Amino acid sequence: MITVRCFAVVREILGCDTRSLVAATTPQRASDILAALAGARVADLPKPLLVAINCEHASLTSLVHDGDEVAFFPPVSGG
Repeated sequence: MITVRCFAVVREILGCDTRSLVAATTPQRASDILAALAGARVADLPKPLLVAINCEHASLTSLVHDGDEVAFFPPVSGG
């Protein structure tokens, strides 16, 4: 299983904060996980989109393995 967590506007667009997905038999990219979760709504997501795998910064091209936790969130800004 892969645990996917969505934060802020990503959570609002996708309509979920946590989801479990069955892992593929081979590692997938984070972008593949996002596409499976978002479908056509992927175009509505903020750009750039930040990714963390197992609480470490990653990219959409990073590989995701069975048992990993993937988080998607928008860039943080503040003053």
